[in-house]
Amino acid sequence: MALCAALMASGVHAQTVDLDHITQLAKQRAAQPYSAANGRLPPALAALNYDQVRDIRWRPERALWRAEQLPFEAMFFHLGLYQREPVLINEVSPQGARHIPYRTADFDYGKNKVQPQAWGDLGFAGFRLHHHLNSPAYKDELVVFQGASYFRALGAGQQYGLSARGLAIDTVGGKGEEFPRFTEFWLVRPQPGDTQATVYALMDSPRATGAYRFDIRPGAQTVTTVRARIFVRGGSAGPIKTLGIAPLTSMFLSGENQPRKDDFRPEVHDSDGLMVATGEGEWLWRPLQNPRQVLVTSFATTNPKGFGLMQRDRQWSSYEDVEARYERRPSAWVRPLHPWGPGRVELVQLPTPDETHDNVVAYWVPQQLPTPGTPLEVSYELAWQGDEQQRPPGAWATQSRKGVGYTQQSAEALRTQVQYVVDFTGPALHDLKADAPVKAVVTSDANGRVLESGVYRNPATGQWRMTLRVERLRKDQPIELRAFLQHLQHAVSETWTHVILPE
Repeated sequence: MALCAALMASGVHAQTVDLDHITQLAKQRAAQPYSAANGRLPPALAALNYDQVRDIRWRPERALWRAEQLPFEAMFFHLGLYQREPVLINEVSPQGARHIPYRTADFDYGKNKVQPQAWGDLGFAGFRLHHHLNSPAYKDELVVFQGASYFRALGAGQQYGLSARGLAIDTVGGKGEEFPRFTEFWLVRPQPGDTQATVYALMDSPRATGAYRFDIRPGAQTVTTVRARIFVRGGSAGPIKTLGIAPLTSMFLSGENQPRKDDFRPEVHDSDGLMVATGEGEWLWRPLQNPRQVLVTSFATTNPKGFGLMQRDRQWSSYEDVEARYERRPSAWVRPLHPWGPGRVELVQLPTPDETHDNVVAYWVPQQLPTPGTPLEVSYELAWQGDEQQRPPGAWATQSRKGVGYTQQSAEALRTQVQYVVDFTGPALHDLKADAPVKAVVTSDANGRVLESGVYRNPATGQWRMTLRVERLRKDQPIELRAFLQHLQHAVSETWTHVILPE
């Protein structure tokens, strides 16, 4: 009854649903005190464990738009366990908008001994869209919206990995992270022959609201165009310290730069680095790590050209995991569609004991927050990329390996020195002869001393290999390194920027 009352109050049946309409709803909410969702579930549903909730599945034959054989279909997720806060879902057609009710006949409850007929209109935990992504014979999962403001999508041949979010608030810098949530969705009914799906969403949280439009174009790389209008709430909730735009959330457990001795798999990660294209024309690559304590770094720039958490290593032999298939996990590249102004790309890396925890977050932080009542408007493309993905125009790092080969060094040197081998490839290097005057330009912050650096063409792969050795001055402090390849006084590669973690 509460869900139906909220739907009637929004008046969506009598109005055209577009971004302007959702914006008015977000603005109205921002002017009112925040009201938390009721997360109480029927006792029988609340008692189900993880496996029992997973046994409740949507019946595919009842997918929205299947009977009409439209190019996209929608299926819905059941509430339970971790997903306790319902979302309203509506369909938008030329006749207007209609509420999609929760109906027990749409779900298969598996082996669960429950009586859902008494639960009423529970709402849903989220939804997924399906499309002929890999084969004309079957509609694959294309995109999922479920949990807070999380969503993730797939391109052809990909397997789910990292996620995106609508907004991140105080991931760092505040009294605790706030997770805004999409409270209501409007799914636009596709027309025969459509190659794009459109979803509207209303977001709410104690300190912000937002109106969102997602245009999802499936393909070899599925591209989601996001248009958002974000309102900051005034009142007693306190100021926002960090507003994260276009946040990406991923997992890094181990890699060639940080192997695990007790794991048969060479690498375990959904993403292996953060790539940033600054507004000043520099391309940056920061390999990800699994730190022992929270590590927060950022890159200040004005009007960034893009940033993303990338899965560059796409060889199965790098992972050796027949189930997780990390080589098929997508990269996510954010490309602003208008000048974003001054700010910073922030990277947060958290310690994790295993691969079940997302421990990496990256987002854009605008230098100035909007005032209450005035929306912050942002639009960007979010591309879910596979083997063909965004690269710097010159050359880029393909692997970053930490450690030493056989060498005669004192115990003190082994304790205080760190060595890296970094391989580069790209069009700016392909045609250079092996004796071309390519050099490595390496710098360190005040806690490191670059003792040795060099670069040569690897005869086994044709790539160019940079080697460097750095002395750590204080072992309890990190070292920040920057390095790029130079040919005839011109930078020919991206800037490899790495943090050596404190011991």
